[in-house]
Amino acid sequence: MASAPPTRRLSSGERAPSREHALVPVGMATILPEAARHVRQLESELLRYFYHYGYDEIILPTFEYCDVLAPGLEPTLLENSYKIVDRTTGRILLLRPDVTAQIARTVAMGMLGTHLPLRLSYRATVFRYEPEHVGRDRELFQVGAELIGADDLSADCEIIMLMIESLRQVGLPSFKISLGHVGFFKGLLVRAGLSAEGQKLAEQAAARKDFPWLGEILARERVGKRSAQAILDTLELCGTAEVLSKGRALARGEQPLVHALDRLAQVYERLCSMGFQNVVLLDLGEFRGFDYYDGIVFDVFTDGIGIELGGGGRYDHLIGRFGRDIPSTGFALNVDRLFRGLNRVDPARTMTSAVLAVGPVAMMKELVSLTRQLRQAGVRVIQRAVTASGQDLVSAAADVGLQAEIPTTIVMGTDQRNRGHVVVLQFRQPMGDGRAGRSPLHRKTMSMSEFIASLRTDRKGVS
Repeated sequence: MASAPPTRRLSSGERAPSREHALVPVGMATILPEAARHVRQLESELLRYFYHYGYDEIILPTFEYCDVLAPGLEPTLLENSYKIVDRTTGRILLLRPDVTAQIARTVAMGMLGTHLPLRLSYRATVFRYEPEHVGRDRELFQVGAELIGADDLSADCEIIMLMIESLRQVGLPSFKISLGHVGFFKGLLVRAGLSAEGQKLAEQAAARKDFPWLGEILARERVGKRSAQAILDTLELCGTAEVLSKGRALARGEQPLVHALDRLAQVYERLCSMGFQNVVLLDLGEFRGFDYYDGIVFDVFTDGIGIELGGGGRYDHLIGRFGRDIPSTGFALNVDRLFRGLNRVDPARTMTSAVLAVGPVAMMKELVSLTRQLRQAGVRVIQRAVTASGQDLVSAAADVGLQAEIPTTIVMGTDQRNRGHVVVLQFRQPMGDGRAGRSPLHRKTMSMSEFIASLRTDRKGVS
């Protein structure tokens, strides 16, 4: 990905402005042009791949009525949502805190018809209040997919396979999927006799892998030593097939726990049979931080990024909060984190170069015609008219190209007898601080049609 960071960072000598005088709200992003171009390209590439898998994009409202969406949101998320008053009705509006709940509400209202299964994709920004010390953003750029109306192994595997292959498609070479089933951990908590409040707190601790906090909760709930140890041990049960055997020992034949392990084993075995055994790890303590997940769940991680890139899972009863139950599964990817993961792997992987087209003011019509042809050929073109002529025109064009840090500049109008010809200047790749060789590495004169044909040939070679 592009080497420019998504947001401006403080240099070592700068001091962070006080909260009272900050120019940008805490946890909100400013994505600068170079990074923005690549973020949008990443989003589009993911959505295009989802579409080829049969997933159609849906665009959802940025605001929702609080009383309408609230059934799909857990109390903590609802509390951490940004709220405003609708000036027209006086009702409370939520700034979108979660896309899956919105899709559930949309499906339950019958807005997508009754034909199932539905395959939907989206790109959206969600907003959630997060304390500063937890290191999470409050504005999240997401791209995701939902498979609604299917409850079988194929559906679970399809959505996980879609996520794996889409990450490979955008060039993330190394990552791991942490695969679990929330029913197993929940079953252990129920067996231990936790109160409803204690169980909720224990689930939150499990989602954060916070062992000390979980231990405190179990002690406060007076959970027996054996049961408490089984719960704590579960958070560390991560690996391959042998994890299932250890889980069955902890289940001690109890049907809810065994049923969860059976489903998990079947999904894992099928994914391995499809060639994903090096990507997927079993994690019996996998527990996403949304209470609507009730089956298979998963997160994706990559080296160098200390937080999940995204994840998802099965939510068979979420839509039922708005109407009737419809079995569903899906996932969302955090685009900013994925962007950083790709940037760490290969900063120049998707760098796209523009062409600078320069001509004299007197040839604006021809310059516009040339740039139009180049854009129709799929080339990104920046055009510039200057007052120079002859060899001074070439020098002026070279200066403009260097200042813009564009490695390829084409100059038209240098030879009035051959107005259909252009001079092509190739410079060294800019160094990022504006320094580059002032003399072009290559200079060549050719016809406009030859130049366009050469660009098309290069693009075929690249593809």
